Amino acid sequence: MDALEKYIHDHTEEEEALMQELDRETHRRMVAPRMLSGHLQGKLLKMLTRLFRPKTILEIGTFTGYSALSFAEGLEADGRIDTIEVDDELEALAQSYFDRSEHGAKIRLHIGSALEIAPRLETSYDLVFIDGDKREYPAYYRMLMGDEGNPPLVHSGSLLIADNILWSGKVVEPLARRDHHTEALLEFNRMVKEDKRVENVIVPIRDGLNLIRIK
Repeated sequence: MDALEKYIHDHTEEEEALMQELDRETHRRMVAPRMLSGHLQGKLLKMLTRLFRPKTILEIGTFTGYSALSFAEGLEADGRIDTIEVDDELEALAQSYFDRSEHGAKIRLHIGSALEIAPRLETSYDLVFIDGDKREYPAYYRMLMGDEGNPPLVHSGSLLIADNILWSGKVVEPLARRDHHTEALLEFNRMVKEDKRVENVIVPIRDGLNLIRIK
C-alpha cells in the first residue's frame, strides 16, 4: 500500500471487526481474493445505500459476502437484499458471516444462475449491484431492463452499480489482446452509453464502477 492509498484508508470510516475478519479469511482461503469489494468500496456501497435509501436490493455475484454486508449495513431495517451466487462452494462461508452480522437478517442468499433465479423472484429492485460473471454482463443488463417480452426487474429511479468495469485497464488494450471477459465488458459499457433510458457515470475506484440511473 503506497502512502496516498494508506492516507485514504486512514481517513475513511474504520472497517468493522467482522468485515476485517471476512477480509482476512477471504485472502487466506480464496484463489482470487481480489474479487472481494474491500474496505473503501464497501464503505462507498454503504454510503450510496444510506443516501439512496432503497427498500429492495439485488446483488449478482455474492462471492464471500463482503459487499452484501456493506449494503445491509446501510439498509434500513425493513429493507431486503437478494444476493445470488453461482458457486455453491461459497455458500457456507458467506452464510456464516451473514448469520453473525446484526444486519444479516436483511440478506437472502440464493445459489445458482442469476439469469434463471432473478426473474423468478418477481421483485422490482430499487438498487442492483452487478458483480457476477463478466461474460454475462450484457445478458444481466438485458434481463434487468426487460427483454423478449419479459418484464423489467428495475423501474424509473432505480440505481444499477456495475463493478470491475475497467477490468484492470484491459478495456483500452488493443483488439488482439482482448479476452472474452473484456469484450463483454466493452459491449456492456456501449449498451449503457447508447441506452436513452438511463444516465451513467464511470467512477474509477478500484477496478471501476459504472453508476447507472434509470430515468
